Amino acid sequence: MKVSGFTFIRNAITLDYPVVESIQSILPLCDEVVVAVGNSEDQTLELIQNIDPKVKVIQTIWDDTLRANGAVLAQETDKAFAAINPEADWAFYIQGDEVIHEADHPAILAALHKYQHDHEVDGLLFNYLHFYGSYDYVGISNNWYKKEIRIIKPGRQIRSYRDAQGFRKAPDQKLKVAAIAARVFHYGWVKDPRAMQRKQENFHKLWHDDAWLNKNVKVAERFDYEDHIHQLARFEGTHPACVQPRIAQRNWVFETDITRHKKRLKNILKDWLKKIGIDTHYANYTIIRK
Repeated sequence: MKVSGFTFIRNAITLDYPVVESIQSILPLCDEVVVAVGNSEDQTLELIQNIDPKVKVIQTIWDDTLRANGAVLAQETDKAFAAINPEADWAFYIQGDEVIHEADHPAILAALHKYQHDHEVDGLLFNYLHFYGSYDYVGISNNWYKKEIRIIKPGRQIRSYRDAQGFRKAPDQKLKVAAIAARVFHYGWVKDPRAMQRKQENFHKLWHDDAWLNKNVKVAERFDYEDHIHQLARFEGTHPACVQPRIAQRNWVFETDITRHKKRLKNILKDWLKKIGIDTHYANYTIIRK
């Protein structure tokens, strides 16, 4: 069984992405990891080239005219996917702010073997932990997506969908997936507030024009996490080993009173509907195995 990892990145150092940890977290499960490194203004290329001999770099140019719905992210994802080993049985996708816990490697490996020859299964579905503000808090409101596809089978006309959160099969079919007991630790909202502010100013350019940015993105030196909080809970588990040095080097403090962040009315309604069997959460996949 051959497994190829793939991802994309640009300006990882400036925007403080844990992309090295992301790649390191899947390397033990992969025969190679293809990284599409976009035209960066920092030393991202050298950073990626020095991770591991199994990392295969392709250099790309981002289309900065694509400023609607994050389409350029899907385009860059597809470039990396197209460059994996054509003999790969599985393709493991990881974004530059996502990390897999080593404790989940056995469950992932077992699923890879279990569903390798199950022709109905297009991919594997992971559970998500979204960290916010610091490594001590996770988002628990319905504003966060709970699951997403991170391993797919090549050769099935599968392409990245919309802003690269998930995948679809041509022409526009949801993938049939197996839900597995493995987690993605999403650290996209855990950064030094100065780096987070730079990310906000940079990232929204991939969705909106300058007029929207001028109206909706506050110009500031530091990002104010308190301005954007939904429901949070304290994280009681352990972080992946490769993230521990980053946690030890954290140079900011974020503390909040989680009891004062009340559940919004629309989320109360969603929870009530789910209890009576009506799930209104967005799902870009069809679960056929559990």
